[in-house]
Amino acid sequence: MERKEHHVVPNPEGGWDVKRNGADRVSIHTDTKQDAIDRGRVMSQNQGTELIIHNRDGKISNSDSHGHDPCPPRDQK
Repeated sequence: MERKEHHVVPNPEGGWDVKRNGADRVSIHTDTKQDAIDRGRVMSQNQGTELIIHNRDGKISNSDSHGHDPCPPRDQK
């Protein structure tokens, strides 16, 4: 089963995109990374997905879980 994720990724032509995994098209395009993170977080919370934030080099810099996390942190039990 594919995980439900939204990714904040750099757009090769400039700016930043929010894209759902498995989608052909971008959900949101913004000029700044922070705007993409903010808008992607709202979308991720509404849809109960994981938000994966990438750097310009493609490496993951951060992630937020807004869905059912099968491995919650110990302080969340």
